[in-house]
Amino acid sequence: MTAPLRERHLVDHTVDGPVRRRRSPRSRLLAVGAAVALVLVAIRLVTPALGPGLLPNTLQDFVTLTISVIVESMPFVLLGIVLSIVVQVWLPQAFFTSWLPKRPLPRRAVISFLGMFLPVCECGNVPLARGLVLKGFTVSESMTFLLAAPILNPITIITTHQAFGWDGGILVARLVGGFVIANLIGWLFSKHPDPESLLTSSFAAECAVADDHGHGVSRLSQSVDLFRREMSTMMPALFIGAAIAGAIQTAVPRSVLVTLGSNPVWSVLAMMLLAFVISICSNVDAFFVLPFASTFMPGGIAAFLVFGPIIDVKMLALLRTTYRPRVLAQLTLVVALTSAAIGLVVNFLA
Repeated sequence: MTAPLRERHLVDHTVDGPVRRRRSPRSRLLAVGAAVALVLVAIRLVTPALGPGLLPNTLQDFVTLTISVIVESMPFVLLGIVLSIVVQVWLPQAFFTSWLPKRPLPRRAVISFLGMFLPVCECGNVPLARGLVLKGFTVSESMTFLLAAPILNPITIITTHQAFGWDGGILVARLVGGFVIANLIGWLFSKHPDPESLLTSSFAAECAVADDHGHGVSRLSQSVDLFRREMSTMMPALFIGAAIAGAIQTAVPRSVLVTLGSNPVWSVLAMMLLAFVISICSNVDAFFVLPFASTFMPGGIAAFLVFGPIIDVKMLALLRTTYRPRVLAQLTLVVALTSAAIGLVVNFLA
């Protein structure tokens, strides 16, 4: 076991006996984030009772929006962590890898549809993708799953169809766009000469000792330990991402975005910006964007539904737990250009 993990799992000893285990920085971040979230919730609950003038409107909007992102995302993050634990601890080592095609391109294509059986939105897919890497997936394969699963899953498909049906090609554009982007990203990063350098140092250390970790320890103990570590990694990122998303939403007037809706190019870019700021779950984003369909062209709606589940403020904060900043910048650029191209094609054909 390498030093970074050893520091988290072992108890320090001195001549006087064992010393209390030191809390890791991630545990402290989790405690601080949870405390801030509880304060925001308390403010939100107390404000109506004390009157509307307690907080300025902008601050009140920030508190409400931040809490809404956390409340909406929390169940899916928890579900993703639980599924990640099932994959890492309770399933056989070759459960996924044994039946997948051996050739890289068809292998990633099949991985794109794993979300049909693991219907977790983008928030929960981050810990699940981490678990798949520890279970034997390559970094590029985990990226393919991570980007495709929020779109190519039954819940997202059903809600998008309920909202838009087959009108304007929005549903088809979303499904095809999600598949193409996920496989394009998987192919691009599969060419990287050193895939482990794409990961953060802390997660790379976990991958390096995955085979040794847990020997002689019960599966229940491993599950509890993994839940604690994933919570201390994901929750601070979720709190920070939600706060940033809430702050941006209060600073960017929606009226500015709506005025751009009738232009074939600006409608696409404006809706992508809205998706980045709103940070709404892929399972319900179709109903959120439905009222904009009367103002924005179909390509803008399609770009929103493709870009948002892959790249938004909250998602970047969660992805930062696993990938290095340079990787996130490259990922954002490729996904943004591809999503914009999909939106422009839909507008051209509409």
